[in-house]
Amino acid sequence: MTVLDRRALNRATLARQHLLERCPAGTDAVDLVGHLGGLQAQEPREPYTGLWSRIAEFDPRPASAALTGRTLVRTLLMRRTVHLVTADDCLAHRALHQPMITQRTWGARRAELDGVAPDALAEAVRPCFAETPRTGGEAARLVADRFPEAGHAALADAAVSVLPLVQVPPRGTWDGTGPARLTTVEAWLGREPEPDPTAADDLVLRYLAAFGPAASADLRAWCGLTGLPAVITRLRPRLRTFRDERGRELLDLPDAPLPDPDTPAPPRFLPAFDNVVLGFDDRSRIVDDAHRGLSVTGARFVLVDGRVAATWTASADGLTVHPLRALTTAETEDVVAEAERLRTFLAGGAPGTVDVHRP
Repeated sequence: MTVLDRRALNRATLARQHLLERCPAGTDAVDLVGHLGGLQAQEPREPYTGLWSRIAEFDPRPASAALTGRTLVRTLLMRRTVHLVTADDCLAHRALHQPMITQRTWGARRAELDGVAPDALAEAVRPCFAETPRTGGEAARLVADRFPEAGHAALADAAVSVLPLVQVPPRGTWDGTGPARLTTVEAWLGREPEPDPTAADDLVLRYLAAFGPAASADLRAWCGLTGLPAVITRLRPRLRTFRDERGRELLDLPDAPLPDPDTPAPPRFLPAFDNVVLGFDDRSRIVDDAHRGLSVTGARFVLVDGRVAATWTASADGLTVHPLRALTTAETEDVVAEAERLRTFLAGGAPGTVDVHRP
């Protein structure tokens, strides 16, 4: 069986994520979000940086309009985190993820949810969210008398987790701000997500198209779901396999790209919690083990030669790059040029500076 080293896996993933070569200008952001299986989005504006790094001459306004137009939505999905996904994927996959979302909520909050049954809470809060968009805290206050032993914060967290909801604009729009007010998927999209026997198969195939080749442990780390071995067994005749340097079996689509490992990888700036880093159990194809912990802190990464080599921060005055290793003169020049383009995008063309600190 062919063995793929880290560099080969790196280039394959970057190509499928459109981080090796950007999509052409004018690419529909909705289509790209669908290809990626969603963008992690608990920080409302971060997905726009992820799209900017993947689409040439990216204009954020159509993507923002897709939220108000309801072809993109913000909802809890993979790993029980807020994701920006297509409306079609929300309807197709939310029912598949709902048991995991509920289980993780109660796993983290069980001591504070004394006497609260998920089904009973879902029944209680559904009309609250269906009537008008509300925050979790607002819904919790409306039903608090039915669950007197529960802590308010835990009840608010559980309220937004026990049934399919979406965060409504202006939350998550390019120019808007606002609290995380939610309504039911049914109220927003016209129908309730329903279990689909093909949803798990579709999820696996879509993951491999955007993240592969990958091990089954990588797939589970990305989505947080159990029960995937049976799905993989069912799909196996449609897949090709490799091994990585650790000897793990890697699954892949037969026609997915495998670029030459020596393909140049230009600098790319990633938003906080980008799934190209978080979407694997073994993240070594993208980030060194020494810096793996940064991926769950909200650090924004800079890829140099396809790997995490720096973090970056932005302010009203400009953009600052914080290298994690020494950069060559040529690498620094390329990073500064890309940083200036990103700074201009984030600032709407306003003047500012780019600084690269010493590692």
